[in-house]
Amino acid sequence: MILVTGGAGFIGSNFVLEWLAVSDEAVVNLDKLTYAGNLQNLASVANDARHVFVRGDIADFDLALDLLNKYKIRAVINFAAESHVDRSIHGPEDFIQTNVLGTFRLLEAVRAYWSQLADAEKSGFRFLHVSTDEVYGSLRKDDPQFTETHQYQPNSPYSASKAASDHLVRAYHHTYGLPVLTTNCSNNYGPYHFPEKLIPLCIQNALTGKPLPIYGDGQQIRDWLFVTDHCAAIRTVLAHGRVGEVYNVGGWNEKANIDVVNTLCAILDELQPRGDGKSYAEQITYVADRPGHDRRYAIDASKLERELGWKPDETFETGIRKTVQWYLGHQDWVANVVSGDYQSWVEKNYAGRNV
Repeated sequence: MILVTGGAGFIGSNFVLEWLAVSDEAVVNLDKLTYAGNLQNLASVANDARHVFVRGDIADFDLALDLLNKYKIRAVINFAAESHVDRSIHGPEDFIQTNVLGTFRLLEAVRAYWSQLADAEKSGFRFLHVSTDEVYGSLRKDDPQFTETHQYQPNSPYSASKAASDHLVRAYHHTYGLPVLTTNCSNNYGPYHFPEKLIPLCIQNALTGKPLPIYGDGQQIRDWLFVTDHCAAIRTVLAHGRVGEVYNVGGWNEKANIDVVNTLCAILDELQPRGDGKSYAEQITYVADRPGHDRRYAIDASKLERELGWKPDETFETGIRKTVQWYLGHQDWVANVVSGDYQSWVEKNYAGRNV
């Protein structure tokens, strides 16, 4: 069996669903079920005997070690993280607790478990740590893309906490010999994306007649990766990656935020037009930028393609259309997610951001 942490979140739940669709190997899914964890994401496998859900914290050493021993885990995929930059600005301590202390305690549990395995099981075990391109900092418009050897220069409490977790994973390999793999991905999008992030937020705001808030001038550039492509990359790295290596996972889709939102509006204009016949683009509103907003992220994923043969299946055009179609067809999921807590967060984050 494999252990997936954070498997009720956006990327984690997509990974669990994809794994069970292509593999007969069972999954133990450990998730704390914070605001971004949602068991609705996993409704289709709720009665699947291959999926064992456990509510708990990766910072709980005893729980993690018990699960590792009980289910004879042969690989851990660590998705569990606080991941929203804006939330890290308002409350950085949660990010230190989960991303740094939580990763440390999980590594300690894994080390204790791994150290007592037989030699054959030891050599076959893997700890795959899922991280972000944001640890590399910000690029100028004409700078080359991030490679795996790019200097770490995190600029937000979120990216700093993820950088710290990456360093811990590396240290546990070099100090203790733990067989680790690290992936650093670009911006994911797709089904089950929590609607505080740009794409699902703007889809939902468009449909409900609210402003589509664009930070600053909207020219912040991101590389966009469809979530199922990311899941396929992780399976590839887990199966074939070289122990101790880092692999960047990107979609080869650099887009400015304003261009992403205009594309969303055009697809919505086509698939679900406004009642007044106007474009959803009229709801675009520029608001004050967030502090320390990185200007550009761009992933060079050529190492992953060259060494392991992975490349994304989706273009941005195909992936964004699938995403919009999913949200239009799952408004019940959205309605359950945008509860009182979510509304309170949105009001807190956008309060005082002058147009």
